[in-house]
Amino acid sequence: MTDPESFTDEEYEFLRHVRFGELPPRVRPDDRVEFTETEPRRDRPDPAGNPDEWNLRLGAGG
Repeated sequence: MTDPESFTDEEYEFLRHVRFGELPPRVRPDDRVEFTETEPRRDRPDPAGNPDEWNLRLGAGG
């Protein structure tokens, strides 16, 4: 098995440019703002039905 072809830094830079295009300008630390979430989380779906129904389905409850 032969070693994979090795590229120079300039060749890698060219390949990145071809794939991703021009990068946006870098954000300076003075231009950064703190992120505060104002909307509900979107990484989990909203619960469906009411909690009592799910307690019955799951056999939980008190």
